[in-house]
Amino acid sequence: MDTLADAAQTQTLIAKMSAWLTGQAPEAERDDWALVGLRRRGDVIAGRLAGPLGFQKVGTLDITLYRDDLAGSGAAPTVGVTEIDFSLDGLNVVLIDDVLMTGRSIRAALDAMADLGRPKRVWLAVLVDRGADTRELPIAADFAAAVHSGPRAVEVRLKPTDEADEVRLVEDAT
Repeated sequence: MDTLADAAQTQTLIAKMSAWLTGQAPEAERDDWALVGLRRRGDVIAGRLAGPLGFQKVGTLDITLYRDDLAGSGAAPTVGVTEIDFSLDGLNVVLIDDVLMTGRSIRAALDAMADLGRPKRVWLAVLVDRGADTRELPIAADFAAAVHSGPRAVEVRLKPTDEADEVRLVEDAT
């Protein structure tokens, strides 16, 4: 396992995302914005961004039941909780995930969000984009803090979900 970004470099990637977000959402308009992180890492990133930038509407989206790969897995899915205590109607929503690869998780997230309201606009911000060659759906990030297009998979680890903040290259499971 090789490290793509250690703790300090991972914080730098999150700071890049913060700078992009500051440019997209003027402070005076942040009541009309929401950060929605995908459960297990995107929600951690959204939480880290929200406080310092003054975003009041921050939520966690669990996409388990919206995934298109559950039927063939045979295993009972572990469903997490979606924690969005505000309406998405008319908001500018920044959907946040750790890694963009095939686009299937983002498609599932868009389906899940459609059940919660109709945002004015949705942006996609990711910590690491695996590159267009890995896409199975026509989905692209509006912002990626880093791009890694090598043959190895990317694993993001973030406190408190994990023991450390880091981005690692691992053997691809596919």
